[in-house]
Amino acid sequence: MVNLIRENRDRINNVLSILVFLAIWEIFSRFIATNMKIFPPPSIVGQELWRMVESGMLVEDMWASVKRSLAGFALGSTIAIVIGLLTGRIPFIRALLEPVIQLFRPIPSIAFVPLSLFWFGLGESSKVFLITYGVFFPVWLNTHVGVSTVDPVLIRAARSLGCEGRRLFTRVILPASIPFVVAGLRVGIAVAFIVLVAAEMLGASAGVGFRIGQSHEVYRADRMMVGLLTLGVMGGLADSLFAIASKKIVFWTGEARRE
Repeated sequence: MVNLIRENRDRINNVLSILVFLAIWEIFSRFIATNMKIFPPPSIVGQELWRMVESGMLVEDMWASVKRSLAGFALGSTIAIVIGLLTGRIPFIRALLEPVIQLFRPIPSIAFVPLSLFWFGLGESSKVFLITYGVFFPVWLNTHVGVSTVDPVLIRAARSLGCEGRRLFTRVILPASIPFVVAGLRVGIAVAFIVLVAAEMLGASAGVGFRIGQSHEVYRADRMMVGLLTLGVMGGLADSLFAIASKKIVFWTGEARRE
């Protein structure tokens, strides 16, 4: 029994942490907050969660959000990795593109909401565009830094052994920069879910962000809480799955082995 507890200590601590949080939330909402309709306790939120699951509403919202997040993440990260590889290794392309990228990088995705409506209308394209835009910059930055800061000793050693051109890039530079790319992708996943909320408030008919906005209009704080918790679970699950996959991708690094 003792060994079983030791082996599952982290899981037990996680469960206890969540239970304590829910207990504090329940007590605060029922005995301290002035209005439970504005700040509902987890017991009421849980009941609404179950009703939304039974009706199929929550499943439909989650599926719509997952599709948009994956589409924007895949498109934004692909473009970012390609451009990051180019700006990181080719001085001419770096001089050509980096000033423009740095100009747009501080501008948040939400600032493009009005323009995305003009450009793409109320369909899926405007939502995918906003997510793609948000994902692009952290993935590009990490890819660019990773490729441009490869240890020169590794490159000189490879060249002394006759490794040049494409072989040098694919066998030395790219493997050395992949941990940076993976780190950027992990940040990009979080950004995708952050931008998703704003994107789904643009004339969507389903989605977790859409449901939060709609619930606000009809003063349903319990549904808003369900939406927020759902976003947290979805984002946490996506991050955990990516962390597991990244251990396989960057297995040669000490950090991946420690994790």
